[in-house]
Amino acid sequence: MSSASTRSSLDSAALAELAGQFQGQLVRPGEPSYDEHRRVWNGSVDRSPELIARCATVSDVIAAVRCARQTGLEAAVRGGGHSFPGLSSCDGGIVIDLGQMKTIRVDPDARHASAQAGVLLGELDAQTQAFGLAVPAGIVTHTGLAGLTLGGGIGWLQRRYGLTIDQLLAVELITAEGELVRASESENADLFWGIRGAGANFGVVTSFEFRLNPLGPTVLAGPIVWATEDSPKLMRFYREWAAEAPEELTTIVVHRQAPAIPAVPPELHRRPVVMVGCCYAGAVEEGEKVIAPLRRFGAPLLDLCAPKPFLVHQAMFDPTFPHGRWYYFRSRDVAELTDEVIDIAVEHALRIDSPHSGFPIFQLGGAIAAVGQDETAFTGRSAGFTININGIAESEEDFDRQREWVRGLSAELEPHQSGVYVNFLMDEGEKRVRDAYGVEKYERLRALKRKYDPDNFFHLNQNIPPS
Repeated sequence: MSSASTRSSLDSAALAELAGQFQGQLVRPGEPSYDEHRRVWNGSVDRSPELIARCATVSDVIAAVRCARQTGLEAAVRGGGHSFPGLSSCDGGIVIDLGQMKTIRVDPDARHASAQAGVLLGELDAQTQAFGLAVPAGIVTHTGLAGLTLGGGIGWLQRRYGLTIDQLLAVELITAEGELVRASESENADLFWGIRGAGANFGVVTSFEFRLNPLGPTVLAGPIVWATEDSPKLMRFYREWAAEAPEELTTIVVHRQAPAIPAVPPELHRRPVVMVGCCYAGAVEEGEKVIAPLRRFGAPLLDLCAPKPFLVHQAMFDPTFPHGRWYYFRSRDVAELTDEVIDIAVEHALRIDSPHSGFPIFQLGGAIAAVGQDETAFTGRSAGFTININGIAESEEDFDRQREWVRGLSAELEPHQSGVYVNFLMDEGEKRVRDAYGVEKYERLRALKRKYDPDNFFHLNQNIPPS
């Protein structure tokens, strides 16, 4: 656990001024709902803000930003509260909580959607899938749309439709001065460039406008599961098969112990397995042809890849990442799954001793790589895969052991790293943030930071300091 230092305090006059113009809820220590509202998704993060400003309107966000500026308090911004290192909270400052701002509007004829910053991925999917449309976004339905989008947004539809930011048309944002601005390709285009991959550094985005894409509502999707001892051969087969897969198919390879969920037979629970999760964003019958060679490889323990509603598939990983567990992550992008990378992955997969820990390997390419590297702040479009190493414990007792397993695998993968996805970073220091953007983009982002937030007011994020 880490904490942010308090720079000032909230006196009664400042609180009264804020309360007089605030339409949402102001929650302070000692109030009955304080502990409920200060908690975040990662149970290893335990912070105590001086005020939680549960915003109901854009004017509430403006008032909270201005209050923090005037009092000198640190400000943390929370959408869904899914920040891996808990950057959506702070000790002794103000949490600007957007969780009540959940308006979604879908225009199926124009194939556009707008969503406020408190929306969760599952809430957006439910509205868009009613019309057979989707925004490519994430793999866990209780993830906040805002944080995911501002860092790039990978997920089950990425090879067909790109990152979440690749469908972003415009945002409305509150600056460090408490001013409302709009950013798009034609308005504040420099800010719009930075928002797409490093957005948390420049303000509080209160709403997003997206382009929608046809999808489902039925897709061919789900995991095919083998024993971990089959992984060396499976991964080498997968490497060749995935390289030829059409962009309609996105896959995620996961090494872990088989979870104790109803879809998995009890005799497989806690057995070390490797699974290839599939999602085919096209005609089911075409997807069956593409996935057939994978089904035939070796002797799968379980095959759950079948036609199903996309909403059902999108919630598949929800039980794996519930609120309150203790999470620790490391991540590496790799250009390809070389024999060395595969051998390292299998070796460390066999060391997993927790029913919760594991590591998904996200297949990239396709539509992600079709966007120019310099078109957005996001970097990593040329990577082949991103590996997200998850150390997960039920409580503090097992946390150290899971964290050390994560660090060990991460260290062995470091020589093979081609970059890192910013949304998968913990609190790892400036060098790792630089790794997420590369030297040239990092300097361009610093210049943008000097323009929009020269005092680094928004610094509780994967921070790009202005100087």
